Amino acid sequence: MFPPKDPRLIEHEVAPLPGLTPAESSLLDLHSLLNATQVLMGELNLAGFILADDPELLAQSLRACHGWVTQFQDRVQALANIRQFPQLRAQVMSEVHRQSAAHPAQAASPDFAAVPGNLVSIFAIISQRVDELLAREGHALSWARFPAAELRRNLIDVFAAMERNSKGRYRILYNLAQQTPSDYCVSLDLGSVEGDILAAPAVFPDVMRDLLANARKYTPPGGQISSGVYVAPDYLRLVVEDNGRGIPEADLDRVVRFGERGSNVADVRTMGGGFGLTKACMLAQRLGGRAWIASRENVGTRVTLEIPRPRH
Repeated sequence: MFPPKDPRLIEHEVAPLPGLTPAESSLLDLHSLLNATQVLMGELNLAGFILADDPELLAQSLRACHGWVTQFQDRVQALANIRQFPQLRAQVMSEVHRQSAAHPAQAASPDFAAVPGNLVSIFAIISQRVDELLAREGHALSWARFPAAELRRNLIDVFAAMERNSKGRYRILYNLAQQTPSDYCVSLDLGSVEGDILAAPAVFPDVMRDLLANARKYTPPGGQISSGVYVAPDYLRLVVEDNGRGIPEADLDRVVRFGERGSNVADVRTMGGGFGLTKACMLAQRLGGRAWIASRENVGTRVTLEIPRPRH
């Protein structure tokens, strides 16, 4: 594999990970959907606070969302539930419209103006995650072909949703020359021996999103996040690197385990369950590949996955 760009990073190959319980496996596969639903719940709390100074104002919708995610540990029940997503979306939007009508002055305020559009954006992301999960059910590790431009647009949409969710705290840009101290600068480099088509496991876009979201989460505004995908004749390589807070050397073995986080990130609020790095490394290992983490506190982190391509 290629050495880390920053020689200060401490490289560590991920050892074989222990098996998961059925509940853990279900949560791992539904990780991105769990994150998006928790973002939705946060937006509903904010809407209630703006409309009536009550984050629990939209209680029916919040209970419905909570009930939805509590089923994620039971894969059979979770798959049945996510097929009912259109009903959940309709229920939430109906309650938002009803409470907006009951609080017209607050609903007309500048603070509330962005909420309807944010909800539409979040629902679009959840809908896409649901479609992906159902489409790959039973063959998440099978290889598929993705248009590179479509994958890049999807990742940019995810970053746009993160930016909106920040409520103006930061921007996410793709041109280093435009970056200010409060912005993130992201690079998305997708290369392939097959031109505009990226051959990868069906779950690969989910894994890439999770790693990029982790990099953003643990990098302060003003930071840089780089990613590269390369499909060679006999392997697929994914690299995601940031210049964020890094991982203590003593934690490198632990942070890849299910539900674990670094000892230096207790102050970082997270919508997820600490599953993204586990999911990425398990994908590589289950397909006969390898994973590496190169990290150092206050320098950054680089995650590399290398997966052998099928011969047929």
